[in-house]
Amino acid sequence: MNLQKLKEAEAHFLTSYPDGFADEGLADISKKHPLDRMTRLAREVLSRKSFDQPQTLVDNLVRLVSRSSMVSMFEKPKFRDAVHDMNSDERAAFVAAYKKLVHGNQSKGFEEVVEILAARKIARWSVITIGLFYYRPQTEVFVKPTTAKRIVEGLSLSHLKYHPRPDWAFYEGYRTAIEDIRKRVSPSLSSNNAALTGFLMMTL
Repeated sequence: MNLQKLKEAEAHFLTSYPDGFADEGLADISKKHPLDRMTRLAREVLSRKSFDQPQTLVDNLVRLVSRSSMVSMFEKPKFRDAVHDMNSDERAAFVAAYKKLVHGNQSKGFEEVVEILAARKIARWSVITIGLFYYRPQTEVFVKPTTAKRIVEGLSLSHLKYHPRPDWAFYEGYRTAIEDIRKRVSPSLSSNNAALTGFLMMTL
């Protein structure tokens, strides 16, 4: 990791916004992304007991993605239609895979969710990682391709190999890198991992 570039980015950002993401100059961005509200929703709709009702779980997951300010307007309806078009067996497999992703064998769940959504041409980084991020915003990461690629290149994270099709190896490595970065910058820039990656996107 290019630590010098990271510290330069931090210094530049804090010069403009001394209070980090609590700075009044970033109030509009904070209002645009109501993380607390979305986290409450995610913890409700993705709780362990919610998976006992597969159809309700699917409907609520679509609602979560549709309400996200971080998923593109192009991807939201494609995800909704793909999930609603699943037959009962596909839906059951999707719910089982998503339960592993959130509450079980995460790597296996991740790859299974990718396979299921790839069959419907909506295996996008954003729709696969958004629920996971909202559920655990301090530990999981939302992978937005343009941001992730900029961070990997800007901080010389050469061990990470980005691919358009989501894969567990990149997700796990990217999450570890973000966790490491978080320890090295001001807490005012890292109240959650989306804030941290947002700071990096704005400065690198």
